[in-house]
Amino acid sequence: MRKILVTGGAGFIGSNFVHHLILNTDYLVTVLDKLTYAANPRSLESLPHNRVRLVVGDICDAAVVDPLVAETDIVVHFAAESHNDNSLHDPRPFLDTNIVGTYTLIEAARRYSTRFHHVSTDEVYGDLELGDPQRFTEDTPYNPSSPYSSTKAGSDLLVKAWIRSFGLQATISNCSNNYGPYQHVEKFIPRQITNILDGVRPKLYGSGANVRDWIHADDHSSAVLRIIERGRIGETYLIGADGEMSNRDVVSLILKALDQPKDAFDLVADRPGHDLRYAIDSSKLRAELEWVPAYGRFEEGLEAAVEWYRSNEDWWRPQKQATEAKYQEQGQ
Repeated sequence: MRKILVTGGAGFIGSNFVHHLILNTDYLVTVLDKLTYAANPRSLESLPHNRVRLVVGDICDAAVVDPLVAETDIVVHFAAESHNDNSLHDPRPFLDTNIVGTYTLIEAARRYSTRFHHVSTDEVYGDLELGDPQRFTEDTPYNPSSPYSSTKAGSDLLVKAWIRSFGLQATISNCSNNYGPYQHVEKFIPRQITNILDGVRPKLYGSGANVRDWIHADDHSSAVLRIIERGRIGETYLIGADGEMSNRDVVSLILKALDQPKDAFDLVADRPGHDLRYAIDSSKLRAELEWVPAYGRFEEGLEAAVEWYRSNEDWWRPQKQATEAKYQEQGQ
């Protein structure tokens, strides 16, 4: 059986991808994760131990990375510092993990001629105006607006340079906003769901008009696997499920799913540099690799996510108190 190394595989998107691999392939999976606050080894505990191995370590540490890359066929790089609010408070961890960590991994992949897939975000492209019909494509210029998105843009450019300069056997994907099981409760959708379950009114930045393009983590996982299997080396693929929706409308749908009034939320001061709108054009991925999302409508995926958090309180409850205390300190 082929071997695959998944960095950040105990985090939200990475752990969903590991579950997807176990269900749909025969790969032997090694997860490399530093187990920061955003990771949770319990997200992997139901998976077969003869196929999934967790290695606790830092992607910036070449002594850890090199032997793992040397023994694997494919590296899929999810590991990243990803919370925009945290990047505004302290950018340094984002530079370390997203830039230095990616450099360490691609150097190892170059050294051992290992296939590499780099997972990134649509936030590298900046934002779009509300109501603008334009969407991001693979040709959209980079225009990041936060420490988080700028370090992800930097990591993308490193991979692109290693492909061109050193022949790195790599692909890149930039995805819209993910939601689904195993997502830390600091993030927008799980925070609103768990607040409502706790009897707390959701809070929205600004007017709640900012638009995100949402995709269920299951659909992101299937797209990444399709790129690994069929994608052309050196290419970038944008992953999206046509899930554009304002933050206000998302919260209203969550409230409805939990039998609450659709307007039972509060507005708080907007955060600095809050991007207006993201929107992904995934036509290249769909046409070239024949990928389609399983959740054709955002509402279907959101209902599944709400049910998961309702049914898995033992997973998210240990994170909740500390997360809300941190937000209260910030007045959010």
